[in-house]
Order: sequence, then structure tokens, then C-alpha cells
Amino acid sequence: MKSRYFLSISFNGHNYNGWQIQKNALTVQEILNASVSRIFKHEINVVGCGRTDAGVHAKNFYAHFNLENELNPEKILNYIKKLNGSLPWDIKVHDLIPVKPDAHARFDAIERTYRYFISYEKDPFFNDFAYFHYQNLDIETMNQAAKILKEYSDFTSFSKLHTQTKTNICDIKEAKWEIEGQLFIFTITADRFLRNMVRAIVGTMINIGKGKTTMEEFRKIMEAKNRSKAGYSVPAKGLFLTEIKYPAGIFLNK
Repeated sequence: MKSRYFLSISFNGHNYNGWQIQKNALTVQEILNASVSRIFKHEINVVGCGRTDAGVHAKNFYAHFNLENELNPEKILNYIKKLNGSLPWDIKVHDLIPVKPDAHARFDAIERTYRYFISYEKDPFFNDFAYFHYQNLDIETMNQAAKILKEYSDFTSFSKLHTQTKTNICDIKEAKWEIEGQLFIFTITADRFLRNMVRAIVGTMINIGKGKTTMEEFRKIMEAKNRSKAGYSVPAKGLFLTEIKYPAGIFLNK
């Protein structure tokens, strides 16, 4: 029987057109497939925990793949080193974890957390990983809006149009704004996310923080279920997938 493994990775999305393989565009999945196949000496397709848009980063991302035989646990660390040696600098493997044969990196995930970074000061060292927004934002009002998000379940107003998603229903577990140094940081956790959802929410909340959109108008945006009613999508470079949670029972060594 085939053995299944989870890869725990992180990547800088700057050079990639998202996670999923596409024609005529470089993606993280394409690079990882090539590396895993090379190390294990047969063609392997890794299945990711979700799709990230072009330019989005991941500090914590999981993908699964199958092997014909179970790996010797004492050689796991060696395989991790070999994988990292074959991957470019902007993709790193953190762990190689044996899981149950039916464990699925995408469908078994029960929570996902994203963080979006906004710098309110021009800084060359943040430029590739944060959105520079020079205007002051009212974080208290933005946090009021973040609380409102948890009252709703249909996020059509923040979804990219013409996707293959069967439902736009999401369960928001947490949504909040914080200030750390020169950064405004938005953290949001849910069971699932729609394409472009976080970036559209952040763009809409920036308008709230600037006093251009009221709480009543924000509710109307949510209830309209119309993407054109919401704010702009902020740049992908400030968005990070930071955490994925799974049921503990799918891991064989925990």
C-alpha cells in the first residue's frame, strides 16, 4: 500500500504566479513537483492545502504526496536536506510528515490564517512584503468593522468573479487589526477563504479607516453580495498565509 506524506513548506511568492500549476507561468507547485520527483526518482504530483494568488507569500503551507514505500524515519531529515538543496532560495521545506493514507492537505484543513501587512512609513526593507499606505488609518474603527465580519457567512462581495467555487460561505473565527512598529497588521482566521477575499476585505477596510466608508455602508456591502460594491484589492505582496490547522488524528507520528 502506498504511503502518504505531508510536506511543510514556506515560500516567497514574489517570483511565482501563485501555487497551482498553470500554462506559460511559473508556479510553486511546478517547482516543488520537479524537486520531489527528482529526489524520490519517479514522477510525483504534490497536492497543496489551497491556492494562493500570484505574489502571495506563505510562512506555513502544506502539501501531500504518495510514495510506493514507507520512508525510514531515521532518514527523514536527510530527505529534507536533499529537497532544500534542490529547491530555489525562495522555497523551503521545514518538515516531511507521515500521515494516514487518506489524509488530504486541502480538504482536511480545518482552519487557515492569513496576515496582511501595511507599512505607513516608506521603507526599502519592507517594500517587497508590505503595502505602503502613507495616509493615517483609524484602527479602532477598522476593528469595529472586523467584528462585523464575524456576523456574516456569505462573502460574495469579496470574492473574485467567475471562479469555480460552489459556495461563498465561510466561517470567520477571528478578524482583528494590530499595530506593530510602523506596520498595520490584519489577521483573519476562517475554515476556508475565497479567491482574492482577504485582499478585497483589506482594501474595503482601508476605506473605513480613512473615513470614506461607514459601518452602515460596510454592512450594505456585505449584504449586497456584489463584488463591485466593495473596495479595491490591495497588492498581493503584503499577504501571508501564516497557519494551517488539521485534526491531530491524521498525523501518524503525533
